[in-house]
Order: sequence, then C-alpha cells, then structure tokens
Amino acid sequence: MHYFQVNHLAVLTAAVIQWVLGWLWFGVLFKNTWKGLVGEREGAQPPNAVFSMVMCFVANLILSFVLVHLVIWAGGTTCERGAFVGLVCGLGLIAPPMFAQHICENRPFKLFGINAVYWLACMVLSGGILAIWR
Repeated sequence: MHYFQVNHLAVLTAAVIQWVLGWLWFGVLFKNTWKGLVGEREGAQPPNAVFSMVMCFVANLILSFVLVHLVIWAGGTTCERGAFVGLVCGLGLIAPPMFAQHICENRPFKLFGINAVYWLACMVLSGGILAIWR
C-alpha cells in the first residue's frame, strides 16, 4: 500500500475549511456564548492568539491527513460515503473522549454541544471533500 499517495491539495483544502469553519463557529456564530462558557472576558485577547491559530491549523492538517486515509480504507469514493466516514469518526472517535473530558472538568453541557457539533460538522464536510477529491 502507498500510504502517502493522497491528494495533498485536498488535505490542505479540508484543513482550511475546518479552520475557517472554526473561525465562523467560535468567532462569529457562538462567540459570546462560547467565551462565557469557557470563562473568557468580553474583549479579552489571548496573549498567544497567533500561535494558537497556527497550532489549530496544524492540528486541522493532521486530522485531514488521517481522515483521508480512513476514507480511502473505507472505500469512500462519493461525497456521501466520505461524509458518512467523517460522521462515524466524529461520533466514535471525537465525541466520546470530548464528552468524558467535559464531564471530568465539570464543564457545562452546552459547551460540549457547541464543541462537539463543530467537530462533527468539520468531520462530515472534510470526509465528503476528501472522498471526492482524494
């Protein structure tokens, strides 16, 4: 098997989409609610915002690279099949440990909902893109 023969532009595109969706999700749509739930003051800018954004993008690249392999191994050749692989990965690999972490950290369930739905959306969108453009 050739594990590294994937469309790297597709992986990059999926990572960019996740990154932009993160900005929309946490910076526009749920900005105030999310900031309140994590205890961030309104208008406060984290001291390492640029570093955080770069590291988020690196994490999105890694996630997309792994997801494209899972899509390929699952035989995903259609958008629907890739989206399904993304959904299964999101529900089976991302949501459970995130849920456990939120419970152990005594975080509000609403915060878990905001975070989990974001990652599910990322996984479904990325899975679909990676399946048709792998």
